[in-house]
Amino acid sequence: MDKSIKLGFEMECLEISISSILPGRVIDDRVRKSAKYASILSSIQEIGLIEPLAVYPLKQTASSNYMLLDGHLRMEALKELGYESVSCLISTDDEAYTYNHKVNRLVPIQEHFMIMRALERGVSEARIAKVLQVDVARIREKRNLLRDICPEAVEILKNMPISASAIKHLRKVKPLRQVEIAELMQMLGNYEASYCQTLVTTTPADQMVDSVKTRKNCNISPEELARMQRELDTLQHNLQMREDSYGENFLNLVVIRGYLSKLLSNERVVHYLSSNHADLVKGLQQITASA
Repeated sequence: MDKSIKLGFEMECLEISISSILPGRVIDDRVRKSAKYASILSSIQEIGLIEPLAVYPLKQTASSNYMLLDGHLRMEALKELGYESVSCLISTDDEAYTYNHKVNRLVPIQEHFMIMRALERGVSEARIAKVLQVDVARIREKRNLLRDICPEAVEILKNMPISASAIKHLRKVKPLRQVEIAELMQMLGNYEASYCQTLVTTTPADQMVDSVKTRKNCNISPEELARMQRELDTLQHNLQMREDSYGENFLNLVVIRGYLSKLLSNERVVHYLSSNHADLVKGLQQITASA
């Protein structure tokens, strides 16, 4: 059996006539009037196409046509701007699920890095705002996103979907606590601003940047904060214990399920269990069925 890995796309992009690309859906006027479409149109108009379209060659047709898998808004914008051809990524499969559901979009911290690189190369804030169809103030907010956030916390969160609001709360604590909160958020997979705010609120005063200013509107008493901190520490400890034992428990479950599957493939064993332990065999079958 050939165990080589088949690539999901060709290694080189191909310049294809837009008239040869068949879209999978129609872009109506409602979509053309949306902010997302306006942003794409402006971006292509200012700096050209960045992300190529994903297409699949239709070999069964007489002419060299391609089915569009991803990039319907980009292609519509290219048509509107008068482009006749476009750079395309050639897929080796006609499925569109990967491109529409498994493509990673930029998270806020990566947006910050992208904007900082553009600024370092001499692109003005005004031009970036024009390309993205946003106010210059938004670009400045993204530029200052990581102000007062320590590098260690940034490293933990750089690829995570943490919002600007959550990062704003994170600024209120000192670097060591920032790292602790970042690790907690990563451990639980919870990057909501409300969760970050809760962790900041339960932070001891000596780990706050400005404890008086931060807590002046807080209606929680020092005793309640101390209790919440103890409960949070206990939760973190228990979570770490579960995480440490998860791998071993999962491996044991796989081995047990494999053994039970082999056992239940024996007709004599199943017949005996069904006759004498009907409730037991049903439970065992449920275990083997849970993959």
